[in-house]
Amino acid sequence: MSKKLLMYISQNYSFAILRPLQAAAIARGDEVRWFVEGSDVDRSFFQSSEVVLDNVEEIVRWQPDAVFVPGNVVPDFIPGLKVAVFHGFDAGKLNRRGRNDHFSIRGCFDLYCTQGPNTTEPFQQLAHQRHNFLVKQTGWSALDPLFSNQQVGNPYINHADQRKTLLMCSTFSKRLTCAPHLFPVIKRFAQEGKWRILVQFHPKMDKDIIEQYKAIQNDNLTFVETDNIIPLLQAADVMLCDTSSVLLMFLLLRKPVVTFRNVSPESHLLDIQLPDEVEAAIDLALTHPPELMRNIEEYCQQLHPYCDGLSSERVLAEVDQSLMIGRIGKKPLNLIRMLKLRKKLNYWKFTK
Repeated sequence: MSKKLLMYISQNYSFAILRPLQAAAIARGDEVRWFVEGSDVDRSFFQSSEVVLDNVEEIVRWQPDAVFVPGNVVPDFIPGLKVAVFHGFDAGKLNRRGRNDHFSIRGCFDLYCTQGPNTTEPFQQLAHQRHNFLVKQTGWSALDPLFSNQQVGNPYINHADQRKTLLMCSTFSKRLTCAPHLFPVIKRFAQEGKWRILVQFHPKMDKDIIEQYKAIQNDNLTFVETDNIIPLLQAADVMLCDTSSVLLMFLLLRKPVVTFRNVSPESHLLDIQLPDEVEAAIDLALTHPPELMRNIEEYCQQLHPYCDGLSSERVLAEVDQSLMIGRIGKKPLNLIRMLKLRKKLNYWKFTK
């Protein structure tokens, strides 16, 4: 029996996470609708075939069976099974209280679709404590296209240029970002032309830093603004990063990553502390040291063991099973959080 599935988004990066799910759902005969929370989503990114519901009243009338959320919260007054599909991997970042937000339970979700053993096990422990949500390891839908043909139609692959391609990414956190520290080094690299350089930052990156990097674009360096980073990951030979979770996606392609002051550098990364160490570290990474590559493989098996591009199908199968089981346990009231969402979405109807 076909299902009604709602894609609930608040950031542009959600498109790349949910579109593989949409494709798998439509392929099996489900109906899909989208809803935008807030003002951070560029609505021009919607495709002509995608149907967007404009407000909560329309969602309630449509009555979705399940709601897929790449964010941290979802209103309890929206109908349907609430499914957490994550907006990234656990990169080990700690909040101001010293806690890892990746494993924060906010009482909003019925089903967590985890990416691999190193996230499944902590969430299962939390599920056993709370008894009001399910945890199923499915892999991450956003990665399904990562394992598809990497050459066809990729605008960032230049077969006429035989240089290695360096991809620089960075988180927006002022405490963790490498972007301002490494700007002089990257500017020099762009002038020298040793590598092709692609630069892509988190959408919340400081605007002044973005403009700095845009200003040094030339034949050797391209600054990319996109809602889909996968073609960039596929095109690059090595990544330069900090503590952004995007580096974990790059590792899954079994490619090396050089990190600048990573918060938890382990043996699958080449971590450096000084800008002057960047060039030598990249040169080393491009030789694919055997021990480093073994460590990357072992880490990937814990992070995301699936390379078949079928995580979306596994997510949908678990949603079907969860809908058959029904809700388990009672959620916390979340009064303050839900009142804030009602105000944000301007929805004040209450149902029993």
